[in-house]
Amino acid sequence: MSTLLQSSFISSSFSRFSPIQPSPRISLPNALRCNNNNNVVESLNLDNGRLVNGSTSLPNFLVAPNAGIHDLVNRNRLRIFSGTANPALAQEIACYMGLELGKIKIKRFADGEIYVQLQESVRGCDVFLVQPTCPPANENLMELLVMIDACRRASAKNITAVIPYFGYARADRKTQGRESIAAKLVANLITEAGANRVLACDLHSGQSMGYFDIPVDHVYGQPVILDYLASKTICSDDLVVVSPDVGGVARARAFAKKLSDAPLAIVDKRRHGHNVAEVMNLIGDVKGKVAVMVDDMIDTAGTIAKGAALLHQEGAREVYACTTHAVFSPPAIERLSSGLFQEVIITNTIPVSEKNYFPQLTVLSVANLLGETIWRVHDDCSGGIEPYSSLGID
Repeated sequence: MSTLLQSSFISSSFSRFSPIQPSPRISLPNALRCNNNNNVVESLNLDNGRLVNGSTSLPNFLVAPNAGIHDLVNRNRLRIFSGTANPALAQEIACYMGLELGKIKIKRFADGEIYVQLQESVRGCDVFLVQPTCPPANENLMELLVMIDACRRASAKNITAVIPYFGYARADRKTQGRESIAAKLVANLITEAGANRVLACDLHSGQSMGYFDIPVDHVYGQPVILDYLASKTICSDDLVVVSPDVGGVARARAFAKKLSDAPLAIVDKRRHGHNVAEVMNLIGDVKGKVAVMVDDMIDTAGTIAKGAALLHQEGAREVYACTTHAVFSPPAIERLSSGLFQEVIITNTIPVSEKNYFPQLTVLSVANLLGETIWRVHDDCSGGIEPYSSLGID
């Protein structure tokens, strides 16, 4: 009987590794259930936690109708809560996983202080807090810290901060004397607040993971954008992937390799101040080609807009802008909607306000990507099993 129980549990656990579907999970037909025709409460014979004496079912008081063993054990231990920064993305993640968002009360006092109270028990649970530290960065960061503290004081077993967009990531090194390294400071704050783990999407630089003294799962939004581009009727021979600056060459090279191994071009620029960029020249050939500019974020759009203007001057037929994080600080919308781009492709790691939409904008969802990653973190699985080997989870 122990073999039957183990087989059913393994079969139920690996049912999640089917292709991504935004539908809730269902219990498997071969999962152990009680015999509904038996109205007598039977005694439960166990040997080291396993059924013995040939029993093939669990008593009614232990098994809910139409619920698999995996659902009974794991669903009750997993909680997802959303902050106020991006509740729409958190809801999409919960829908993909077939769960409901946890009930939480978040409010601000008259003096601006943040109040957080969990409206349900999380004792002994794996808690995932979805909160990007997007603008207003300080407000959302403080809210995340208070949420983590509330979960820690409520005796949560594990607390994972799901940060689709990690603010202050650009302050990851000293470029001049007497500067702060704010990325390390924020990492320390999240750790000291009580987080056991961080799940981030497309960090500005890889070294930011080293600033945390807790495990960091770093996933990439590239698969979502690549799938969308593959659906478009663009000849692979006409494609060229462009890095808007020298610092993004590694990211653009990886993107080009997965995009039909397209050639690579680099925009050389020199920055004279924060949020100010000047394009100098282009390395590579883009004449008559469809240029796909790849970056991790668009803030004021100065870099990518000047790069697109240079590409058109060099003879590019069309220019696409692809980025994971759409910060869109003014005057980004004016620059992006000026006609330089055939299409601007972003993800929903940061919510886009209604006033910031323009005809060339396309928003893709990373909910399935983050949802599958949460399942793997919860079940202590890696990202090496197909078809999710591209998730980038170590």
